[in-house]
Amino acid sequence: LSHLYHFSKVFYLCVHAISGNTDGAVARESTERNCSSTPPYLPSTAVNTSLQLEELRVQMRGMNISAYIIPATDAHLSEYIAPRDARLAFMTGFTGSAGTAVVTLNKAALWTDSRYWVQAERQMDCNWELEKDGRSAHILLTCYDNTFPPLETQEDYNINLESSDRSLKSITENLVDKVWKERPSVPPDSLTQRTWQEKVEHIRTQMGDSPYKPTGLLLSALDETAWLFNMRGNDIPYNPFFYSYTLLTMDEIWLFLHMERVTEELKVYLNASCEGALCVQLKGYDTILDHLKNYVTRPGVKVWIGTEYTNYALYEVITPQDKLLTSSYSPVLTTKAVKDETEQQILRDAHVRDAVAVIQFLMWLEKTVPEGNQTELTAAEYVDKCRSKQKDSRGPSFGTISASGPNAALAHYSPSKETNRRLTVDEMYLVDSGGQYLDGTTDITRTVHWGKPTEMQKEAFTRVLMGNIEISRTIFPSGTRGVNMEMLGRRALWEVGLNYGHGTGHGVGNYFGVHEWPVGFQSNNIPFRAGMFTSIEPGYYKENDFGIRIEDVAVVVPVQTKYGNNYLTFDTVSLVPYDRKLIDTSLLSSEQLHFLNKYYETIRSMVGPELDNQGLREEKDWMLRNTEPFAEIGSSASVSSSSLTLIALAVALLHNIV
Repeated sequence: LSHLYHFSKVFYLCVHAISGNTDGAVARESTERNCSSTPPYLPSTAVNTSLQLEELRVQMRGMNISAYIIPATDAHLSEYIAPRDARLAFMTGFTGSAGTAVVTLNKAALWTDSRYWVQAERQMDCNWELEKDGRSAHILLTCYDNTFPPLETQEDYNINLESSDRSLKSITENLVDKVWKERPSVPPDSLTQRTWQEKVEHIRTQMGDSPYKPTGLLLSALDETAWLFNMRGNDIPYNPFFYSYTLLTMDEIWLFLHMERVTEELKVYLNASCEGALCVQLKGYDTILDHLKNYVTRPGVKVWIGTEYTNYALYEVITPQDKLLTSSYSPVLTTKAVKDETEQQILRDAHVRDAVAVIQFLMWLEKTVPEGNQTELTAAEYVDKCRSKQKDSRGPSFGTISASGPNAALAHYSPSKETNRRLTVDEMYLVDSGGQYLDGTTDITRTVHWGKPTEMQKEAFTRVLMGNIEISRTIFPSGTRGVNMEMLGRRALWEVGLNYGHGTGHGVGNYFGVHEWPVGFQSNNIPFRAGMFTSIEPGYYKENDFGIRIEDVAVVVPVQTKYGNNYLTFDTVSLVPYDRKLIDTSLLSSEQLHFLNKYYETIRSMVGPELDNQGLREEKDWMLRNTEPFAEIGSSASVSSSSLTLIALAVALLHNIV
């Protein structure tokens, strides 16, 4: 499925674009490369890419390819990829999750967004230039040769080529794989199985209800097949997926996977030895393209695909166009996005146990950081250790973002031996982490300060918290898109001229991906419906100083209003208190303060019993101290317990004096 494309008359454009666009360069620090010095300066984190570039260009010359693009994804357009699919990192040294590399016969450049500019300068050697305009039209002006192009990207390129005599042509070899001599192999199998027949029939019902009458549904995203058959694997780091495709018709099912991993038990589970509408025909993973070609030759067939996760290699064989039905997302993804009552409950349960782990972690940091013994790396290791002790833990759901001081100003910073900072009471600390459990996936971010924060830090934190609360407490009609309420998370920051440069939230799965599309607050997300889970995560990042993010996972639930019935709101399922010393309650409205106190009541009622069950007395005391209610204006009932104690003592003293 490796598809490569080449231009026959584009080399001069490649040279022009790669040698240009140097405006707005990021200020160099000792941890970043300096290719303009003599000799060029490279930090220890930079990777020497001379050999792989030389060998790739040999392959390109042999196939008369002038330019070659290397994306950051795999054949399934996955967000997280297996080590064997990290072709961009192998060729460039850059390990960020977003980027596109272009290699010509004498130039090489990387495009990535502003989140990763500093990281790229730290990891790439001087064979590579960093470009800061990632628009498809701009990349196209350099040249294009992609292993796994998304359909939307492919169409953008074609549109921009219409006015020239250049075109994209498919070839079937992946040149990076040919020069990657130590490319990792497919991991050993560890599939798990549960019932699946009802899901198949439900999806077939949606196919039958479609006015366009598709006869087949092609599933390319790895979580689509995993969800449909209630199976899990370990091919992708942090995600329980396995390499697979599925072609589902009204009376046949074909599952494409690595056949050497199929056990007799799995064959029985999938009814693989029979023929019928609920019998799964197992095929080799690499035969999907040929099988799809054969299927579309049948008269009267029409294949439904979700364009967001179908690569161009599969798309282009579904011809003519009247045999193709497209939607942004397949019915499997949109169905999976809405959790049933059982899925909702077990995902809530997973978050309760996850809260115990995070509370243990934060209490440990509070004790040990003042001693000067902790670093970003030891903290990341410890939060994973805390989660590993919880029931049904299956490891982290992504690589922990453990960031102190200026490192936290990089929204997606990943600690390493070279950039590792010691944690101190003088700096803010941001930890974004999550766990995989058999009953759910978690993702939570907390920002703390163990010393005395500045007034600016307190105000920024409080305004980020206000954004989190405003989204969480909003009531909206069913079917509202997240993009239409996303600004609620930014409004308090905008009022003082602050902002953040990442999305405000994403879907979360039941032992699936921590970023589960198509739920969230972006323009390409589907409307909210009851039963969807999403993160809510506004932030603020002051360059070279500190970073703040407050992230909670919430479930969309029905709410009763005075006049209307079809309305929804969010119910927060992440249950860890915020750092009290960073909250300026004078900035909060009475509604926001009331919401915060109610949230703390929920933490006490939900997490308290679990801490008791696990015999964690000290952790419970820590939780109770950090969830004491804040005083609400005009409400004597909301005075904190510590305040009530002081009042009682004062009254007693006055009584004795009198």
